[in-house]
Amino acid sequence: MDEIFYEFKELKSNNDLSSNVKIEIFLHFLSKIEGAFCVFETKLDLIKTSDSETAEQVIKRLQEIFKKANTSIALVQGKIREIFLSYSS
Repeated sequence: MDEIFYEFKELKSNNDLSSNVKIEIFLHFLSKIEGAFCVFETKLDLIKTSDSETAEQVIKRLQEIFKKANTSIALVQGKIREIFLSYSS
């Protein structure tokens, strides 16, 4: 359970005339508490301008931060919901 799953999507508002794009990055991870599995989710909202980092670069930087805290933590692209459902049934 040393994996944190992530997914991201870019949202461009049709009403916004600027070139800014909103990026939502979702982080999901499983935990086992007293024999029960729990799924945790958090979301990062970023505004991407033309000269800012891409979502992939942000994920790479997050991986570097996690490695400093615990070298066994890995970011894995994908959705955890299906995995959680398979564990819980």
